Amino acid sequence: METIKLEVQVTDDGLLKLELPTGMANRKLEVLIVIHPVEEPEVDELGWPIGFFDRTYGALADDSIERPADFPLDVRDEIE
Repeated sequence: METIKLEVQVTDDGLLKLELPTGMANRKLEVLIVIHPVEEPEVDELGWPIGFFDRTYGALADDSIERPADFPLDVRDEIE
């Protein structure tokens, strides 16, 4: 038995079209189809998931991120 999991889009007329390569020819197969709607997260007007910033704000508060010192600037000849 082989399990194939796909995420597909239903057409505007409500049809679900599947084409699955099985690697088998001239055989009888038993096919089980389970339709499970995918819940898409609600997003704000900019496309961010609702509550994203509330859940992630301060996530790196305990991580001491430090900026390294700048490299010295190259000394170049002046243009005459």
